[in-house]
Amino acid sequence: MNPQAPVYVRRSDDALLTVAYYHFYAWRGRRPFWAGFFMLLAGVPIIYFPYGDVRLGNVTMAMATTTGSGSLIIGVLLITLGLALWFQHGIRVFAGVASILLALVSLPVSNLGGFFAGFIAAMIGGGLSLAWVPGRPADEAPVESPAEATEAASAAVDMAKAEAMAGGFQGIPAPRETETAHASETTAHADGGRNSAG
Repeated sequence: MNPQAPVYVRRSDDALLTVAYYHFYAWRGRRPFWAGFFMLLAGVPIIYFPYGDVRLGNVTMAMATTTGSGSLIIGVLLITLGLALWFQHGIRVFAGVASILLALVSLPVSNLGGFFAGFIAAMIGGGLSLAWVPGRPADEAPVESPAEATEAASAAVDMAKAEAMAGGFQGIPAPRETETAHASETTAHADGGRNSAG
């Protein structure tokens, strides 16, 4: 989400397609759209490959396995997580972790995660979901004139020089105000170097 992006205001001569695009763009920017998209995309090959078949003339090749129900459950859950993420972005952490776990489970259960296509898409969607945070608008700063900005910058530089010179010359260590004058007054050297543990 880009909080500094200009807000679209419809003009009378804008085409309906332009208006729809800008409304979709604004809707997409307020939620983890791409994370949900990759989760939806991951569910399709995971569901399809165990149930799909390829016909070559009179020969039918099918990837029917005993794990067809497991593939169906994993694919439907990924599609559901993707849709839920679009409309309830508060579940982004749960959806991201669940997507990554489902992707890992799909490797042995559903034909190597839909021949790695569904696995990779689910991992990307889960990572994007975990990484997404809602944007917030930048704080409105008072507008200063260029002269005021220059004065403030020079005052900050002068203050930094004064603080740097307070401790002594550059590169030469100076005693700190909190250090004791004599080493024998510290706790480690008290009582002849012996400590008493009470």
